[in-house]
Amino acid sequence: MINNITFMLNLIFNLQIMKSIKICNKFLNFFKSKGHTIVPSSSLIPDNDSSLLFTNSGMVQFKDVFLGIEKRNYLRATSVQRCLRAGGKHNDLENVGYTNYHHTFFQMLGNWSFGDYFKYESLQWAWELLTQIYGLSIEKLWITVYITDDETYNIWTNKIGVLKERVIRIGDKKNSPLYTSDNFWQMSDNGPCGPCSEIFYDCGPEFHGNPPGNKENFGDRYIEIWNNVFMQFNREINPKTGSIKLTPLPKYCVDTGMGLERLASILQNVHNNYETDLFKTLIKAAARETNCNNLKNNSLKVIADHIRACVFLIIDGVFPGNDGRSYVLRRIIRRAIRHGYKLGQNSIFFYKLVKDLIFKTYIVYPELKISIIKIEEILRKEEERFRRTLKYGIKILEGILLKKPNKLDGKIAFMLYDTYGFPIDLTIDICKEYNVYLDKNDFILNMEKQRSSARLSSKFKDIRLNDYYILDQKTKFVGYKLETCTSKIIGLYIDTDLVQTININQEALVILDSTPFYAESGGQAGDIGTIKNDFALFVVNNTKKIKKNIICHYGILKYGVLNINNNVVASIDISYRKKITRNHSATHLLNRALREVFGEDIIQKGSFINSKKIRFDFNCNTPIHYQNIQKIEKIVNKEILENTSTEIKLMSFNNAINFGAIRLFNKKYGKKVRVVSIGRSIELCGGTHVKYTGDIGLFKIVSENGVSSGIRRIEAVTGDRALLIMQKLSNIFHEITIELKLPPEELKKYIIDMKNNIKLFESELYNFRFQFMLNKIKNLLPNVININGIKVLISTLDNVDNLPIHKIVHELKNKLKYTIFFFVTIKEKKINLFASVTSDLVNKIKANELINFIIKQIGGKGGGNSNTAQGIGNKNKNFKYITKNVINWIKKTI
Repeated sequence: MINNITFMLNLIFNLQIMKSIKICNKFLNFFKSKGHTIVPSSSLIPDNDSSLLFTNSGMVQFKDVFLGIEKRNYLRATSVQRCLRAGGKHNDLENVGYTNYHHTFFQMLGNWSFGDYFKYESLQWAWELLTQIYGLSIEKLWITVYITDDETYNIWTNKIGVLKERVIRIGDKKNSPLYTSDNFWQMSDNGPCGPCSEIFYDCGPEFHGNPPGNKENFGDRYIEIWNNVFMQFNREINPKTGSIKLTPLPKYCVDTGMGLERLASILQNVHNNYETDLFKTLIKAAARETNCNNLKNNSLKVIADHIRACVFLIIDGVFPGNDGRSYVLRRIIRRAIRHGYKLGQNSIFFYKLVKDLIFKTYIVYPELKISIIKIEEILRKEEERFRRTLKYGIKILEGILLKKPNKLDGKIAFMLYDTYGFPIDLTIDICKEYNVYLDKNDFILNMEKQRSSARLSSKFKDIRLNDYYILDQKTKFVGYKLETCTSKIIGLYIDTDLVQTININQEALVILDSTPFYAESGGQAGDIGTIKNDFALFVVNNTKKIKKNIICHYGILKYGVLNINNNVVASIDISYRKKITRNHSATHLLNRALREVFGEDIIQKGSFINSKKIRFDFNCNTPIHYQNIQKIEKIVNKEILENTSTEIKLMSFNNAINFGAIRLFNKKYGKKVRVVSIGRSIELCGGTHVKYTGDIGLFKIVSENGVSSGIRRIEAVTGDRALLIMQKLSNIFHEITIELKLPPEELKKYIIDMKNNIKLFESELYNFRFQFMLNKIKNLLPNVININGIKVLISTLDNVDNLPIHKIVHELKNKLKYTIFFFVTIKEKKINLFASVTSDLVNKIKANELINFIIKQIGGKGGGNSNTAQGIGNKNKNFKYITKNVINWIKKTI
């Protein structure tokens, strides 16, 4: 009895003080004591698995270790991994805010064995940690095992001592193949797999729900907190019969995962992740910024969840955009903003939560603290952009939904998307709140119609690879070393049809068994040149890939006939290739220079390199000042002057990364990669490059601008084009100094003085015109019409361009009472209307109603409020009756 009381007191004490940071530390220290190496969390962007949009579990960073591709200097590991489930197969985004346990961003506690310990140690340590370190009651824990996994069942019941009625065997899903069970894990259709054992926590009879394994296990009473996966088989599917064969792996592995948020809710005794210390501060901050007094409001949960996801995505190099991971981030940001709007917050607020998250919740991640300004700026700019979209989109959508339709037509959803940029995800989200079904298939159909019409104008530049019958042969690329080679034609296409012969003046695609032509790839434009023999000449205008190893040459046959199996000589345009090569190598130096100027978190977001220029996109929130442009140019040109040799090596991907090579996050690399070292730049690259940096000649940035939120674009030129631009600028400068008869060093002062004088003149002119118009209106006052004691001034005004009539009238209104002003200005076939009412009349006469009345007579549009309103109308046959109509309307209204 005393032991039970002591246990309960310890449990209550733990529940009161067990903060999330302590939960993490206890977990890591426990497994460190068991011989595990503590491994830092990897990025949310997987660098070893292009099939995943985001890191969604703790084992992702160890995938190559499990597959035997990579070896590490430890066999046991433990980690607290940041994860995201908001896109692709694993997507919890739409559930966030409506359940107690779903999140976009979450943290996974895990421990792993790579061919070391197996089932007994894994389960024994899990039990020890939960019951002895975290102090959970044994009576509260339930276990599931795979139906045929007797070994795991016996460990739980015989060795650890869990009651048999609390260990549930889970079979395969009904009417499904073997091993399709919640308790049988597989990495993919073929590959490592094995049974798993899940640990559940019973929250008590006050909550609804049945034990795990029950067919009617609905509710939140039993919560899964930990999963132990035992990789002990290799799974193979027979492609002919569909049968599954399991073969024991040479080394057994363990992969476990426990969600920090769920564990914290149990240890903090709140039964709701959003009431843990991980969220309390953020929910209060969201309430503060949205002026919401109800801390239980689901919209606050959404905002608190989404700020976590956004901050960690940005810190891992993702920026808002229109595709892939960037679009997921944009969706999350916009969903949070929309929930703020729903709470009545019409001003920018979301970015203000960043400091609350970093300093009060996630101070354990030091990389966050040094990037606060960057994160805030990205979120602020994205919110500014979306506010305009949100205002109009919601107004239209909610206007339709308030009519309570059963279904929203996909055409309307597409109109909102196409006309106002209103995301389909938000439309779905809002329809869900109104219990209205959205016909998403109809939306997709309208989207495809638009894309199809856009494709009609494209030809080779947008080759749809599936339109081409793909040959079995491959093209050997020899263009790294050769500029010309003998070859054989293995394929000819006209449009998308495979043909045997092409004739004079026919446009076609030519496939060769070997070629020196570089196919467009990695941002580098394809080569041009000729394919010829003694009887025919084919001019190549572009080169692309139909498939990974099939290079197609697009062009026109100038003379002769070409047939399949003809022997030909393929020659690139050497001058064209050299220009592209200079630009490509300069792009590497530019990337390196940007990192030196702005920091190593600069990430290439896209590039295009042809014979004329470089176009390079990268993450940056603010325009680049001229001083930094000069600094970048100086760094690149210094590398060019040093004339260092380019080194190109083939090595394994991991060795390349350890060597310091930069790679693109969204690109999948093979086991062997090409590492290009140019000056201080080291990158993974398959393009063509100069032999020495001096071959680039000269580098000059010609423009810098923003292309989307958080993305800047630099355009630059090299070699003779750079020299030409420099000479043009010098000539312009020289001509200006000659025209003004000034020495160059005095030109800047002259221009500044001239600008100041122009500003002064414009200000004086404006004041003169303002005073002139004020006096003109004052002179009209004796002509006012008196209608039942109300003074009405109606007049047509000339020469009022760019003059604020409302300010002129405001000065008069302060000195007058019971007065209505109505002015008309004429510009070509359009007329501008202006109405204003003194404050003592607004209860009787409203300026906006007067304007709307006149607009109906002449056609046009208008707006404003009770005091002041404006409109634009048409100068038609009704124009001459404006004065009469204004007077009649006033008489009728009063």
